[in-house]
Amino acid sequence: MIDVATVQSYLARAIAARLPLLDDRHETAVRLFNGFLEGCPQLVVELFGETAVLTNHATPPEELNDVLTAVQQILRDTFPWLQAILLKTRAGSEEEKQGVLVWGSGITSKIREHGVRYALELQMNQDASFYLDTRNVRRWALDNLAGKAVLNTFAYTSSLGVAAQAAGASRVVHTDLNKRFLNVAKTSYTLNGFPIDKKLFQTGDFWPHTSKMKRAGALFDCVFVDPPFFSQTAAGTVDLNTGMTRLVNKVRPLVKHNGHIIAINNALFVSGADYLAELEALCADGYVQIEQLIPVPEDCTGYPHTQITPPITDPAPFNHSTKIAVLKIHHK
Repeated sequence: MIDVATVQSYLARAIAARLPLLDDRHETAVRLFNGFLEGCPQLVVELFGETAVLTNHATPPEELNDVLTAVQQILRDTFPWLQAILLKTRAGSEEEKQGVLVWGSGITSKIREHGVRYALELQMNQDASFYLDTRNVRRWALDNLAGKAVLNTFAYTSSLGVAAQAAGASRVVHTDLNKRFLNVAKTSYTLNGFPIDKKLFQTGDFWPHTSKMKRAGALFDCVFVDPPFFSQTAAGTVDLNTGMTRLVNKVRPLVKHNGHIIAINNALFVSGADYLAELEALCADGYVQIEQLIPVPEDCTGYPHTQITPPITDPAPFNHSTKIAVLKIHHK
């Protein structure tokens, strides 16, 4: 039995911790409540501009009904400018997984982060089409990729690639299996006034597509590798539980000497120590170097005074199950 009053108190404390992150124009995106670590594993609450997105992880979903009613009221009272509330139900129908409007209208279609605009399709997928936990990767891109050639593999809606373009990258190639996702990236380009070269938005399977680039002699200063937890096509399988080594080695020939691979592993049951050990094994030949670890923002992890529940798997030395490393690549 989920105690509504207890969840209300946890949520109120979590929201108070995030208030300094909000902007007067209501264009920002933050995770207001990470229930997995802040006391209610069945619930995640995120804010995208003027739309709140509630994700119900309960099984059966109905056990969270009273909590969801209370949460909606808290959000409307706390944020009187809120325009819409979406509910995503992980154990629901396909429509419920993608999100049902439970209050308001005018679902947010764009947000701004670090001065860059990003298009949203909040009901396109079971997630929100924009990953908050990689915010610091986008900051890294803005700070480091001016004048660089960039490849964004597993691009999804390509927020990392958009950040690279905003940094002033000389060229950004976005690749994904789903053209619909890349169309969102093109909308982000339009929002920022970036020219769209359709040749740089490439639909294709990671395995043969990367091989084709290698045969063509393509080289990049930076390659983003942010794969889904699991995917399988006729050409190959991605399973982050079994490791990132194959993926990193697949793109290494595409990286210039002293270039970088941003390797992101979001497998919940892969510990930080195991992922670090895998990366250190990659470094054993002397041609890969772990340059830095990029932390996940505190609104995604929870704050020291709001964290109630320990993580399922210890992420240390990373600070979250989304484990992000900047690898420097050397060649003979």
